[in-house]
Amino acid sequence: MYLDHYGLKEAPFSITPDPRYVFLSERHRDALAHLLYGVGKGGSGGFVQLTGEVGTGKTTLCRLLLEQLPENTRVALILNPKLSPLELLEAICEELRIAIGERRGSQKALVDALNTYLLDAYAQGLRVVLIVDEAQNLSGEALEQIRLLTNLETPTQKLLQIILLGQPELRELLARPELRQLAQRITARYHLEPLDAEETTAYVRHRLAVAGLPRVPFSRLGLRTLYQRSGGIPRLINIIADRALMAGYAHEQATLGERTVQRAADEALPGHARYWARRYGRWAPLAAALLVLVALAGWWRFGHAPPPATAAPAIATAPADTAQLTPVAVVQARMAATTDSTAAAWSQLLARWQVRSAEATVAQAAQCQPVIFPGFDCLSGHGTLDQLKRFDRPLILELKPVEGQAPPATQSALLLGVGPRTVRIDYAGTVYNLARAGLDEIWDGRFTVAFRLPADVPQTMQQGDAGPGVGWVAQQLARVDGGTAASYGPAYFDAALEARVRRLQQGYGIRADGIVGPETLFALVSLGNLGPHLVRDVP
Repeated sequence: MYLDHYGLKEAPFSITPDPRYVFLSERHRDALAHLLYGVGKGGSGGFVQLTGEVGTGKTTLCRLLLEQLPENTRVALILNPKLSPLELLEAICEELRIAIGERRGSQKALVDALNTYLLDAYAQGLRVVLIVDEAQNLSGEALEQIRLLTNLETPTQKLLQIILLGQPELRELLARPELRQLAQRITARYHLEPLDAEETTAYVRHRLAVAGLPRVPFSRLGLRTLYQRSGGIPRLINIIADRALMAGYAHEQATLGERTVQRAADEALPGHARYWARRYGRWAPLAAALLVLVALAGWWRFGHAPPPATAAPAIATAPADTAQLTPVAVVQARMAATTDSTAAAWSQLLARWQVRSAEATVAQAAQCQPVIFPGFDCLSGHGTLDQLKRFDRPLILELKPVEGQAPPATQSALLLGVGPRTVRIDYAGTVYNLARAGLDEIWDGRFTVAFRLPADVPQTMQQGDAGPGVGWVAQQLARVDGGTAASYGPAYFDAALEARVRRLQQGYGIRADGIVGPETLFALVSLGNLGPHLVRDVP
């Protein structure tokens, strides 16, 4: 009804999943990278756990995962896990198209049939993945059955990779003492948080643009209210925004402000959510801060005992046998037991740049040719941590070989964030926060990075060159120096543009020769908003 009023081609805030409207925040990219890594690990046999509140996009990420799976992958997707262990086995076999026939009703016969299938798939070079959605609904008996499936293996290889998707209750379920054997096999955890205020605005802009409306009819206060009332949960954003557009149409409003969004939220949200969001939504950050202060006061009062570990589940904790080690020693112990972490790092990096397997494989990208495929370049170099922080992009740190390990293993980690005192890395699927000094013990400055470029941008440009690539350089520089592409000619590399390039190179610690080469191209890409960035919450 409101489409013509706002100039929309279609409804932008439908809650029906549509791949065209997918918006991947930094959190969603990280979560998708964890899932892709879980599939790429193949025979490690560990579980991958993804949790998030209702409406944060777990099912959407699952759909994206299925679209990006390698061709040699076979998937059993369980959408309704409220099953007995026997029914669960039957559902898995049916998803994998295993003819169970007379085996139906016999748990042993079903496991035997599944084991035969997995061995045959392994012989053919296939990878088999079990994905369980809404996994918080699994019974304890069904979870134990799933754990036992990881025992299907060859002498050197696990045959089944398992991914559990669920609401936050899944974390509570797996924390039960009787499920500790399963919890210990979880090698990668990620909790999907709602969008923040800035991401909510970007989400709304994205959906409106896809629907054919380049401008945003919501005022600044309207967008802020939309974030406060939805809590940054995409599904609630859609519901409230759709109702607000309808109300704006009914009252012939061109701009939707705070009151319109408040009324829309009152009408659209369930009663209990409406009451609490209206009364306390805007005070949630203050309440969280007060809770932190109370926790710290309790810690100081009761013998300086640290509060229970309830930090982000993606951050690694030391296993029992290394509990007394410093964080860097934990990583070193993990490195000593890992033969090759480079594939995992590349898998994570490609996922963050949304590179599909049809474009480049992990093995192809890891060779780091100057051009991996048209529009996607690779660069290796040597730099300091502060230099890499300026680029503000996730990149691969090439780690020092582990002393005494023969032959020396290829070791790599993905740099996720750099703070004043702490560095966040992902090593072999587990996220670690290390002290800066600790990183120096395992990293000597070598790095590799891959990044997207417009296809018409050449590898090298200098004064006297012309073309659309030169125009792109000028446009990127305008983001940082305030100049415009038109000031120096959008397609001609003159002396003035060379001076701007030199200033950029000096700022990034690159050799200031005025020539746009691979390092300068990466710096120019880093000026844009497209693609992944380093996380901001590193202390």
